[in-house]
Amino acid sequence: MSRYAHLNHGSWEFPVSLTLTLLLAASVYLRWWIPARAVSAVAIPAWKAGGFLLGLVLVWMAWGSPLAAYDHSLLTVHMIKHLLLMTIAPALILLGEPGRVFWSGMPLFAQHSLRRVLRQSPLRRFARMIARPELCWSFSALTLVVWHIPALFTLCVRSATWHTLEQAMFFGAGLLFWWPVIQPWPSASTGPRWSLLLYPFLATLPCDILSGFLVFSDRVAYPVYFSTPRLISTRLLAPRISHKLDVQQPQFSGGPVPQSVRRSLEVV
Repeated sequence: MSRYAHLNHGSWEFPVSLTLTLLLAASVYLRWWIPARAVSAVAIPAWKAGGFLLGLVLVWMAWGSPLAAYDHSLLTVHMIKHLLLMTIAPALILLGEPGRVFWSGMPLFAQHSLRRVLRQSPLRRFARMIARPELCWSFSALTLVVWHIPALFTLCVRSATWHTLEQAMFFGAGLLFWWPVIQPWPSASTGPRWSLLLYPFLATLPCDILSGFLVFSDRVAYPVYFSTPRLISTRLLAPRISHKLDVQQPQFSGGPVPQSVRRSLEVV
């Protein structure tokens, strides 16, 4: 059975590679943060380290936890995952200042070699360019809007490869979006601080536009969700359906939906 079919039936497979990657990142972070915390009074505080670890947990929850088993069955779950990957987890990870922690744990020869590479003007210009607030905002807004185009959205629901790419881009866009606001080490401020007050406000505009489209559209934006079971939602939204029809509902997931419940399903 394909991964898509597994998800539609609510099953879940443990994500070995993702879990090992996140555990490795957490162990390396703690391996270098704990000694620095013990010998330095200006080390990264515990609440920031806790935020970094919580961010990794949220990435796992959104990408590989049993929550993913309902990603292609419930649009609400799909949107919650996007919120975790693009808004909450990246902010917590950047607050933990992983760059400073990993730098402090590097051997001296590795630090010297990396300094020589970073001193090259093309790399410095590129780093400054991608950290500009207008570029970070534009990339995150385009990522959000483009991946919610119905054709691409449906492609991600039906293809595990495209869905993985979508989630990776959401997470990357989230890191870029929060970078000018949090400004983790070794970044430096490139503009007036007052402009950052306007930055989060402007970030809500793409979400508002997308939400308005989904709410006020006169047609179903993502009809792919009609092919998945809606047993609980059907019972809640259509309580007057006879008991006999209620018993026969499981066959709707694979066959045509009767006209009497079609309107109820469209609300989901």
